[in-house]
Amino acid sequence: MQNKLSFHQSSVSLEIIGLPDYSNNENKDQISIISQWKLTIIDKPLIEGKIEHLGPIMNAFYIYSNLLIKNEMPLFESKLIDIKAENLNIHNIILKSSKPNVKPLILKIGNSLLSDTINCFDQLNESPKVRIKKTYVPNNFHKKLRYGLNKKVKFLNFFIPPFIAIFSLILFSSSIIYFYDPFENIEKKELINTE
Repeated sequence: MQNKLSFHQSSVSLEIIGLPDYSNNENKDQISIISQWKLTIIDKPLIEGKIEHLGPIMNAFYIYSNLLIKNEMPLFESKLIDIKAENLNIHNIILKSSKPNVKPLILKIGNSLLSDTINCFDQLNESPKVRIKKTYVPNNFHKKLRYGLNKKVKFLNFFIPPFIAIFSLILFSSSIIYFYDPFENIEKKELINTE
């Protein structure tokens, strides 16, 4: 008997169907082996697929919403899904079938439906009853480019703080030396002693 779990947010619901992994001594109410998922958006056709489709679709929604938040060009394209902004309030989603000779499904959703969909994905990610293997890449950089950027960031994070500390120390020390004149203090002491 398969388990069903539903995640709801206003006008969107996500249903996950699958089985527990008994080899890992999981509870009978858990889902680790996902066989099917269904995404229902009010007034839109039902979106469903296999587990290998769920990760890339969730990834696409997360990347796209991240681009919106950063005020960057809101566009995501892949073999499975394309998301782009028609204007500030309407988002075009093109779901491409992995089966041959099937026309892509085109949806237009507003900001509230986009937010509700992402909220359902968040609920799924946070649920202790569903275990999803994180096999998809969290951003759309090419793997070699992403590795190169990570190496540069780690290198800069390692060397920039000591450089800033040394530079600050030199600047502070030179400003103290500029204002402090040892000969002036010696002359003041001699004046005080002679009186």
